[in-house]
Amino acid sequence: MASDRAPEAPSPLSDEDLDPIEIGRRKLAAARAAAELVQDGMAVGLGTGSTVAYLLAALGERAGELKRARCVATSPATAHIARDLGLKVHGLDDVRELDSAIDGADQVDPQGWLVKGGGGAHTREKIVASCARRFVVIVSAEKVLARLRAPVPVEVLRFGVQCTLAAIGDTRLRDVRASPDHNLIADYLGPFEDPRALAARLSGTPGVVEHGLFAPEMVSEIVVAGADGVRRRVGGKSAV
Repeated sequence: MASDRAPEAPSPLSDEDLDPIEIGRRKLAAARAAAELVQDGMAVGLGTGSTVAYLLAALGERAGELKRARCVATSPATAHIARDLGLKVHGLDDVRELDSAIDGADQVDPQGWLVKGGGGAHTREKIVASCARRFVVIVSAEKVLARLRAPVPVEVLRFGVQCTLAAIGDTRLRDVRASPDHNLIADYLGPFEDPRALAARLSGTPGVVEHGLFAPEMVSEIVVAGADGVRRRVGGKSAV
């Protein structure tokens, strides 16, 4: 697999332009590349979402050789699948420090900013990523964009939710089940030029639990699978 420190070129294709089978192949390729990083005895954070489903399957195939691996799931769905595949799942407070965390992303920009939270688990995903010495992001190439765009997921408290949404502006509640911690999920739909400025504004809004913008300095590596194979991008997080 090639290593590339330069920003990945934005994909000219959107999800709608690609055959779902091709998207599935790309997700599988990225997931298998990341699964190779997991060794027996490691403490590993497992994200949530369709790309992570391929990761779980790849790790499940190796459950027999990962008997001492300790997995921390970012959602009940991930925990359930991981256990069914024979992986050992622990609470984050029981493990505390993770060797690695692996997760997908909804968008990646050339600077390494991420938008996450399509599945509504971004608060737990951000906590797990922050506890990991190495945070690896796995995406198919159509998720790599020239710039981030709405929607940006936001987890909000139920109390005073309408006041919170009004303070954020251009935000709509999702008509979906609650977050893993029983809060509401909304999407910020307004335009933005600077992800860091938007992240600061969302974080500073009372009632916001967490938002789906992940800064480049959180990310150790981005594994991108496209038509030309799998490439690795170095993230902004310092190597440990």
